[in-house]
Amino acid sequence: MTSYPGALPDESVLAALTAEQRGRLMALARDVVLPAGTRIFEEGEKADRFWIIRSGTVALDIHMPGRGRAVVETIGAGSLLGWSWLCPPRQWHLAAETREPVRAWEFDAAAVQNLCAEDTGLGLSLVTAVAETIGDRLRATRTRLLDLYGPPGPPGSGAAP
Repeated sequence: MTSYPGALPDESVLAALTAEQRGRLMALARDVVLPAGTRIFEEGEKADRFWIIRSGTVALDIHMPGRGRAVVETIGAGSLLGWSWLCPPRQWHLAAETREPVRAWEFDAAAVQNLCAEDTGLGLSLVTAVAETIGDRLRATRTRLLDLYGPPGPPGSGAAP
């Protein structure tokens, strides 16, 4: 297995790729550091890149009319940040903000899409890993919205009204 400075644990999105595929993808990576409190992207903006978080945490939030932003999930090391680049209309479905300093690998979506077109095996592996991330994010968003909008629990249950 090829090692990269600050390599991630086996559960990272990179684990879905073979060593050769990881090497080809990582050749497109750019190391970035984002200070705490950085708004990385906003809902509805053009999604033209993605990140693999190496350290730190990022809160994913959604704008709720009349309520402001609601955090639906917080992600950390090994997590894929951003999947909207893969699916038309290629606009962010959520927004993201660093909770603490974050170090990540940043990828240009167009370059990765070209790589996937050249190497369909890599493309299938990457799309499968992204699809798993989409499923996880949808479940987290659903759970959070049920917490905010769902019916109150029975009296004495400790559930928020």
